[in-house]
Amino acid sequence: MNYTTEKNNRVYICGKIASDAVFSHEVFGEGFYEFFVEVARLSGQTDLLPVTISERLMGEGMKRGDELCALGQFRSYNKLENGKSRLMLTVFVREILTSHPGKNPNSIVLSGYICKPPVYRTTPFNREIADLLIAVNRSYNKSDYIPTIAWGRNARFVRNLQVGDKVALSGRIQSREYQKKQPDDTFVTMTAYEVSVSKLATFDDDSDFDIDEEFDLYSLPRHQDAEHIKE
Repeated sequence: MNYTTEKNNRVYICGKIASDAVFSHEVFGEGFYEFFVEVARLSGQTDLLPVTISERLMGEGMKRGDELCALGQFRSYNKLENGKSRLMLTVFVREILTSHPGKNPNSIVLSGYICKPPVYRTTPFNREIADLLIAVNRSYNKSDYIPTIAWGRNARFVRNLQVGDKVALSGRIQSREYQKKQPDDTFVTMTAYEVSVSKLATFDDDSDFDIDEEFDLYSLPRHQDAEHIKE
């Protein structure tokens, strides 16, 4: 399948490889490896993102400290931990880039269906936030389940959406540490990965909505409180 035609799940990242590659799995004799990439935010902070890449694309020269600029997809899979299924997320690399096509080193465009009721809340400082879980279709009748977070006006808009509504969005992939309480009342530091939404649209029919026209994968993100688009 031609990756350029898969418009519903596209990721561009450019950053520094921050860990050694570890073997993950093998498909039809081709090995796949995992490592982390440190990607700078425009604010100067960084996100540490999990990456999966085939040995074919890795070659011999990819190592910790090297720069990686790549196109791919944000994928999910379930992993069994302590008898419970946990949703895992990774940037699946489809193409290595030798040049920097844009100033934004962390950009994602998704199109899919809302698969859980949105969760709307406000922070102690009255900042509005809404969590959305988006099901994004993949080839071979598979789907990726991508957690996203909207802010401000976008949050107010998405809180009224329903399961099954079709949405498209752009933003960046972020990593976020949190404390998870254990059965013995101790806490373990965990890392969550999610898409921070900068622009969002709802639509009914693919034929009436041009995702390339609405969302530029390489453009600088709009302010998080930017107005949503509703078709």
